[in-house]
Amino acid sequence: MTLSLNLEDMVLLSMPEFIGRFHPVLVHLPIGILLLGCFFQLLTISKRFTSLRPTLPLIYLLGGLAAVFSSITGYLLSQSGDYDGGLVDVHQWLGISVAVISMAVYLMCRKQVKEIWLHFTAALLIVLVGLTGHYGGSLTHGSDYLTAALTEGDSGKTAVPEIQNVQQALAYTHMIQPLLKNRCYSCHGADKQKGKLRLDAREWMLKGGEGGQTIVPGSAEESELIKRLLLPASNEDHMPPREKPQLTAEEIELLSWWIREGADFTKKVADLKQSEKIKPVLLSFQSGTVKTSKGLEDIPAEEVAKADVTQIEKLKQAGVVLIPVTAGSNYLSASFVTAKASPDVLKLLTGLKKQLIWLNMANTQLDDKGLKILEDLKALVRINLSNTAVTDQSMEVLKNLEHLQHVNLVGTKVSVAGVGQLKGLRELKNLYLYRSLVTEKDQPGLKHEFPKVDIDFGGYIVPLLPKDTIEAK
Repeated sequence: MTLSLNLEDMVLLSMPEFIGRFHPVLVHLPIGILLLGCFFQLLTISKRFTSLRPTLPLIYLLGGLAAVFSSITGYLLSQSGDYDGGLVDVHQWLGISVAVISMAVYLMCRKQVKEIWLHFTAALLIVLVGLTGHYGGSLTHGSDYLTAALTEGDSGKTAVPEIQNVQQALAYTHMIQPLLKNRCYSCHGADKQKGKLRLDAREWMLKGGEGGQTIVPGSAEESELIKRLLLPASNEDHMPPREKPQLTAEEIELLSWWIREGADFTKKVADLKQSEKIKPVLLSFQSGTVKTSKGLEDIPAEEVAKADVTQIEKLKQAGVVLIPVTAGSNYLSASFVTAKASPDVLKLLTGLKKQLIWLNMANTQLDDKGLKILEDLKALVRINLSNTAVTDQSMEVLKNLEHLQHVNLVGTKVSVAGVGQLKGLRELKNLYLYRSLVTEKDQPGLKHEFPKVDIDFGGYIVPLLPKDTIEAK
């Protein structure tokens, strides 16, 4: 493990905090040294290894001193308040016990006590070092860091579980809370509070952390949570850290929408105001439109080389949200939620033509001329063109993107004639045509032309049930 501290960090930190941050470096010394000593100690039970005995006092002395310094730095680090107090106490006293017993074994070796006591103490020390390391791992990676690897890790599950009827779901309970739990709790939950921030309860979320107001109800732009999510991955303040699973553009937009609508913890999705921009995003979380990471059907099975880092940085500097479609994958998802669809930026996308498979251009100024620039993105599987200025002319481009499976044309000027040009897309699965120029009369014909495609024409009406509450004014 390495420790990276720049000059600015040292100025902001107090001296005890600065010293405490060396704990992750020092803590591995007593673990390695003491386990080696205990292993040698137990080997001396056999006469073949009695020659190891003279080395034991020095090993225990070095291990004991390393354990003492690790305990001191660990105590100073715990004063930052970033970790769960209960786990810290257990880890701290176990660490102190290791340091004390290590020094005791050193003195026992010097006084040449009976070998049986040394063997017993070595076995006890192995157990204590193991327990101390386990609780240290729990503090750093979460209390379930061992069992999670045996079940399903973060990289193997979707952040938001599929929902049967997204409009009737509780926005926070069924969507926001699972998203935060699967992507944020490991660093900002009950066990660990990096930057003094907790996201596992309403009062903690509204309180914020060292970075300021994590959530500003009504303003996603002022909320530190959204600011950190939209930072380039190369920025050290970007969240989640680069080694953790990243949020998709849809998940970031979901969080932004929830905050803009007041960050309510009790309302249903249907009770919150929904712009045309957020409707397709909400629909993407509904059962039947989202696949789990295991066997994602719209991620190519074949491997692909990593994208050019310089090209990625240029796009991110232009405001494009560019992230892997799933943890560990070189395939990318691009969203223009914070970027302008200018010709220069669109041309940069063509440098990722092998890696880019999901593209979200919703609510941008993209027109037919702009989409023409993207005709080389042959790997595209999903494209969201909702509420853009594209027309039937753009379908000439889309019909040549042979791997397209999901096409969103909500709120565009695409007519039934334009949609008909997509008949040659053999892998097409979903078409979203709500508020396009496709009329109700056109719908039966399109269903006949695209028998294997799920066409969403929108315009849903949720029926009233006898148990529903009706408010009369």
